[in-house]
Amino acid sequence: MDLLQLRYFRAVARYEHISRAAEELRVAQPSLSRTIARLEADLGTPLFDRQGRRIRLNQYGSIFLRHVERALSELDDGRRALADARDTGLGRVSVASETLLTISPLLGSFRAAYPRADVRLHQSNAEEMDRQLRAGEVDFCVASQPLTGANLDSIELAREEVLLAVPYGHWLDGRESVTIREIADEPFVSTRRGHWQRTLLDRLFEAEGLTPMLSCEGNEPAASQDMISSGLGIGLIPAISRKAGTETRVPVAWVHLDAPGCSRILTLVWNRDTYLSEAALRLREFITSRPLMTHRLPIPRHGNAPDPA
Repeated sequence: MDLLQLRYFRAVARYEHISRAAEELRVAQPSLSRTIARLEADLGTPLFDRQGRRIRLNQYGSIFLRHVERALSELDDGRRALADARDTGLGRVSVASETLLTISPLLGSFRAAYPRADVRLHQSNAEEMDRQLRAGEVDFCVASQPLTGANLDSIELAREEVLLAVPYGHWLDGRESVTIREIADEPFVSTRRGHWQRTLLDRLFEAEGLTPMLSCEGNEPAASQDMISSGLGIGLIPAISRKAGTETRVPVAWVHLDAPGCSRILTLVWNRDTYLSEAALRLREFITSRPLMTHRLPIPRHGNAPDPA
């Protein structure tokens, strides 16, 4: 058993698909299959159930994967610790966030305060962030929905209202608030399942025994306001977007949604069992000592700037 076999096994276990794992590892599929077969022979037990070309991690593979991930994480932490020790800077810190608008200004301020820190930013949904934390690919996640993986710690950063954005001239333009039942037949612009906006939309409608009608669903949350402004539907947009002044670039009208829990809770999440560089430790302190946003905001009329926070 060697380190290469373990890394190959982890990739195959992650995808449960030889060709996808081979593509990520940049190796030939036959070579990858032979490596997995040798590992199983060394261990004396199959790690995958095979049905034709399909493979599934079996109970023995699941047990082994937990230990492999822990071992590889320790080795990766050791490599990073050595790099930090010989580096004149603060080391690298990687952050994943569901929406970049929320965290980008704060990371910009951090880089200005600590120019020697190597800051990396990734955009990921909740499922991807959970995997990235377990694999040690990122140090922190700024999550808009709960991450429930083992060994995760978190700090609540902020709570903000989520508003309903509608095109100018829409029948809701000028309304202060609206209920879910009043907009049950409206076409919605939203993200695909896995993103927090879609999770919130489905939950609000499910509470009323309804299902939202989708006119558009995609993977780019930042594009939602543009599509709403173009008249393709209405949608849920976090209040920070209006505070940031995006309506001057992408004009929409804002309406409060009269529904319990129509808000976003932002948390900073990390894996307590992984190594954190000096840059990561300083970023955690930097983020948790600064407020990100306020709560409920008044709805401005056309042409008026939002009230200052």
